[in-house]
Order: sequence, then C-alpha cells, then structure tokens
Amino acid sequence: MDIAALSMVMSQTSVAQQASIQVMNISVDQAKQQSEQLAKMMETSVTPHLGGSVDFRA
Repeated sequence: MDIAALSMVMSQTSVAQQASIQVMNISVDQAKQQSEQLAKMMETSVTPHLGGSVDFRA
C-alpha cells in the first residue's frame, strides 16, 4: 500500500471516530437533560413522598 492511500485511510478513520464521539456526546447531554427534567418533575409532584422507594417481590 502506498503512502498516499494509507494517509487517506487514516484520515477517513479519524473523521469517522470524531463523528462517533460527537454523536456520543450529544446522547450523553440529552440523557443528562432528561434526568434533570425528571428530578425537577418529581420535586414539584403533588405527593412528593411517592416514588422515593420501590418494593420488589420475587
């Protein structure tokens, strides 16, 4: 494989990796935003004591 082709492949790989990281950062930001909204919604609930614990049965 010649140097020019290797350089192009490495550049394309780098761009694809950067795009993947950006998509991941966007999804992490959205998850943080949703969790903050959920916490705020639970704080303003009419009955704030509900949802504080969960009972599980096996």
